[in-house]
Amino acid sequence: MPLGPRPVVQFSPRSRILIIGQAPGTKVHASGVPWDDDSGHRLRGWLGLDKDAFYDPDLVAIMPMGFCYPGKAKGGDAPPRKECAPQWHGAIKEHLPADRLTLLVGSYAQAHYLPETRRLSLTERVRRGSEFAPFLPLPHPSWRVRMWMARNPWFEAEMLPRLRRAVAARLP
Repeated sequence: MPLGPRPVVQFSPRSRILIIGQAPGTKVHASGVPWDDDSGHRLRGWLGLDKDAFYDPDLVAIMPMGFCYPGKAKGGDAPPRKECAPQWHGAIKEHLPADRLTLLVGSYAQAHYLPETRRLSLTERVRRGSEFAPFLPLPHPSWRVRMWMARNPWFEAEMLPRLRRAVAARLP
């Protein structure tokens, strides 16, 4: 790991929503706060959560596919390290409520938790999200998603209101 280990994770036995994303970027590595970047701002908007609710571990658990910054690769950050999820996800999920809402943010989380959907495009997985309960696949909220959202207006018009209702239903 080019910047050294600094696991970024958040959870409590009362977390009602679990967000499984990729791996921390350099900004998150520096702050140690999950989703502490523009992607996190966009994700919080999608969920309809302010920072206080999003960073309350009794409400939201955050568990990336790779717990530490993986370094650079062509076109952006390297993929999450493959050993993290198998080693840590099961142990963390044991401490979470069984009836939680689990959001699979980005293709790495979806490939791991929905391997039977690898033949589907990200667009199809997101569009058919309700078929994959208890998981709900979402695109990664990076700056690149703006182009994807422009090509897929149904996401903002139909999916985001459903997502916000599902999130609100899990909150006290």
